[in-house]
Amino acid sequence: MSERFYYLDHAATSWPKPDEVIEAVTAAMKNDSANPGRGSHAMAVRASRILFKGRMQLAKLLNVNNPNDIVFTHNTTMGLNMAIKGFVKAGDHVIASSVEHNSVRRPLYDLEQKGVEVTYIDADEKGFFNLNQLKAAMKANTTLVAVNHSSNLLGTILPIAEISEIVHKHGAKLLVDGAQSVGIIPVDVVKLGIDMLAFPGHKGLLGPQGTGGLYIAPDIDLEPLMQGGTGSQSEAPHQPLIRPDRYEAGTQNTAGIAGLTAGVEYISRIGIDKIYEHEWKLSQRLLSGLMDVEGVVCLGPDIGQPRTGIVSFYIPHIDPSELSFILDQHYQIAVRSGFHCTPTAHMAAGTSERGAVRASVGYNTTDEEVDALVLAVKEIIEQY
Repeated sequence: MSERFYYLDHAATSWPKPDEVIEAVTAAMKNDSANPGRGSHAMAVRASRILFKGRMQLAKLLNVNNPNDIVFTHNTTMGLNMAIKGFVKAGDHVIASSVEHNSVRRPLYDLEQKGVEVTYIDADEKGFFNLNQLKAAMKANTTLVAVNHSSNLLGTILPIAEISEIVHKHGAKLLVDGAQSVGIIPVDVVKLGIDMLAFPGHKGLLGPQGTGGLYIAPDIDLEPLMQGGTGSQSEAPHQPLIRPDRYEAGTQNTAGIAGLTAGVEYISRIGIDKIYEHEWKLSQRLLSGLMDVEGVVCLGPDIGQPRTGIVSFYIPHIDPSELSFILDQHYQIAVRSGFHCTPTAHMAAGTSERGAVRASVGYNTTDEEVDALVLAVKEIIEQY
């Protein structure tokens, strides 16, 4: 029984956080805990500067021209809801893929009950869909196409630039779920043609939980999901029109955003390309090791193909939840089992009845951790 804890659940939340992130959160809590944008005293001004710096760093990372086009959110789910419910209107047609997270599917389901038409494009067992299907699904009233950049179950990386070209040719807008891509693979909203991008602070950007953002292209005006205090135009009964105030009602998570900014600076120093290369090599090592264990079935792109650091798998005669429990309790290996908030992706992968175990590597994962999981799975199969 190992004395070490092996964390392989980075697709849920990255851990451990860099020291710089923890220090930034602590410093903000100690020194800059006033309300940003809600006063002119020195501490409130410093708090506002924390938010401004965060927007600047994110804009640089994502190639966003105006930092005010980035809205801070509590997580990707909030950003996706803001984008979908703030943009789509009754009578619109929306297209999404069958491997979307519930953060896309559930808002769309809600809108379907209110007169919005939704089409889901079927993906294959690897998580890809034929772009001709997207072309064929476009209608005169199609206003939005929503896709994930990388599947949180399969690790599949979709060709966003090619999808964007099709979407824009038909006059629609593209919303991208960047939960598994931002901070892990290069994301350039201009080159990829992304109109809206929702992303988390607590995954690839290495920030605290409760942080995230939504990029909104300057030509898009979303109906705010929330109305309230912004510190600006307080005399007006309506929500301000200026960004980012229009979409940031209420007090922001200043300390969390300070940590998020430190995380962005950290990965920028390392380089996104290096992070992706590191995680890809580890995913290939893990995939290869598991495929050599008799009885293990791996999901997602074939070995040697691009993917984010996610490797999901199952063993036909062992329940995924039980396998995950054994890995945690007897081997101190943290993975995630179940349906990963994406039941239709499991349908595409052929695992809708059983679910799967998902192991996900991160910026600081080592060969030792990957090999420990492979060895543990082998021992469990031999003993089961």
